[in-house]
Amino acid sequence: MNSNIYKAHFALLGANLIYGANYIIAKGIMPEKINPNAFVFIRLACCVVLFWTIKFFFVKEKVERKDFLRLVLCGLLGAAANMLFFFHGINLTSPVDASIIMTATPVIVLIFSFLILKEPITKNKLIGILIAGVGAIFLILYGNKAAGTSSFLGNLFVFLNASCYGLYLVIAKTLMRKYNALTIVSWMFLFGLIFVLPFTLNDFNTTNFEAFTTSTYLVIGFVVLFTTFFAYLFNVYALNYVTPSVTSSYIYLQPVISFIMVGLYAYILMKDEYARDISFVKILSCLMVIIGVYVISKQPKKLV
Repeated sequence: MNSNIYKAHFALLGANLIYGANYIIAKGIMPEKINPNAFVFIRLACCVVLFWTIKFFFVKEKVERKDFLRLVLCGLLGAAANMLFFFHGINLTSPVDASIIMTATPVIVLIFSFLILKEPITKNKLIGILIAGVGAIFLILYGNKAAGTSSFLGNLFVFLNASCYGLYLVIAKTLMRKYNALTIVSWMFLFGLIFVLPFTLNDFNTTNFEAFTTSTYLVIGFVVLFTTFFAYLFNVYALNYVTPSVTSSYIYLQPVISFIMVGLYAYILMKDEYARDISFVKILSCLMVIIGVYVISKQPKKLV
């Protein structure tokens, strides 16, 4: 294994450590300090500036007119709907629940790839979809009865977030072969910002910034710079040296990081409701999703 491969794996590890920590970090200031809609506006607006600045200096690439419709869809699904559902979901539910549900993303990508790109579904993939799907759905329904900070509506929003992101990945797949990844994400964030403006601008304007503490600004900075900007760049760097399947496999670190973060948060701050977020049912649901995707990843006989 050469040095670039090692660097790629370290980049993926770093990206998913950031994602895993983000669940509880982002939740920590909502809704007391900032409304989820205002948070989405800040995240998208800042990232539009960051990505377009880098694109202006390093990627001189034009997009053909016929491809703009797909870029608009990428902005709607991969930025606008994805972030709105995520922030409203994490605002309502447990970070543990959210991180587990997000591991279903590879399964969602597989389903949309079959429906849209007509990629074949094999026997193992079908079995894996059923196992992972049962685990994710069970967790969503369980959120309405669970102790702690779980929520059925919050879990549903996170699942819709994963679904939007999965559909975005399928739509963006052909664009990735044609354009630099930075070009796609720059347009995606720009269109995403345009889509969310009617829903988020008023909440942003009415945000009480005077009530922000240093901790609030640090959380927002973490979400913008690390969860969005650096984590994306880490993933793009890694894709130059490893396959997408290797990249997606790192998503299973996120529930582990979330479990650890929630445990530390509950211990240090003595938050009993967070301590109750870790339960046998959630661990079982997590294992079902992971087993399901493992079965999907095996090379099987073609069924469909």
